[in-house]
Amino acid sequence: MNYVADLESIRAAAERIAPFAHRTPVVTCSALDERAGRSLFLKCENFQKVGAFKFRGACNAVMSLTEEEATRGVVTHSSGNHAQALALAARTRGIPATIVMPSDAPVVKRRAVEGYGATVVECDPTQEAREENARKVMETTGATFVSPYDDPRVISGQGTTFLELDEQVPDLDAVLVPVGGGGMMSGIALAARALKPSMRIIGVEPELADDAIESVRTGRIVPQRPPRTIADGLRTSLGEMTFPIIRDLVDEILPVSEEAIIEATKFTWERAKIVVEPSGAVGIAAVMEDGYRSLAGTDGLERVGIILTGGNIDLDRLPW
Repeated sequence: MNYVADLESIRAAAERIAPFAHRTPVVTCSALDERAGRSLFLKCENFQKVGAFKFRGACNAVMSLTEEEATRGVVTHSSGNHAQALALAARTRGIPATIVMPSDAPVVKRRAVEGYGATVVECDPTQEAREENARKVMETTGATFVSPYDDPRVISGQGTTFLELDEQVPDLDAVLVPVGGGGMMSGIALAARALKPSMRIIGVEPELADDAIESVRTGRIVPQRPPRTIADGLRTSLGEMTFPIIRDLVDEILPVSEEAIIEATKFTWERAKIVVEPSGAVGIAAVMEDGYRSLAGTDGLERVGIILTGGNIDLDRLPW
């Protein structure tokens, strides 16, 4: 099956973004290992530029533009980490960026986007309004639209995370990845399946945002229910490009409870001394829950890589 990205495009992305993105560390924590009953290796994308893995994909997309495309700039609609990532990537290349943000986006995130030099266009907090305003910017400026996840360049950029993890810890039995729109999950699944065919590739998502589980079960993209999960970065539905990759290459997607997400976030702060946001802690939540231990085949998965996708959290609204 042909997908929109592959190992070759991921390796090309790694070379393209190397001068700009951080090579993030892998850390361990004996308290977490003891709690999970296995060896965990935490790939700290919370230490990536803008505090999240999103910079990899945004940077690859921006650096892939032709000179003519670059002069017209880039545009996206986002209220989260992708907004900041694209703004910084555009500033790094010296091109304009316009970010369409809903009126209910956190003020701190809007300020961060503006701090990176992007133009913010405020819109009503609906998907239709986001898309319409982005379309107007494209028509007016000729800017290139960069999706937060449903873009071959973004998927390839996110997949570079696994290339690093495989070099840092080459003998993993499994890798756990949070699933939102599926950009990171898709990129890692493509890289891991090509490099380590026998590795278990496991997605994780909140029980209150289990659209990926339902999409794989039904064989079609199931829209996200109204978002209620504390893991705000995982409230997005799968995309047309990410869905078939996840459907075909991911072994299992595990649901985790809100209570488990909060506990895992707090436990990681307290014991591993790592500031991770709830969306980034769902992999740890999974290995701490009984659902993971009862998953068929996990008895042999003693060395597990977990992607900590981000560390951007509102310190005035901690979940505990």
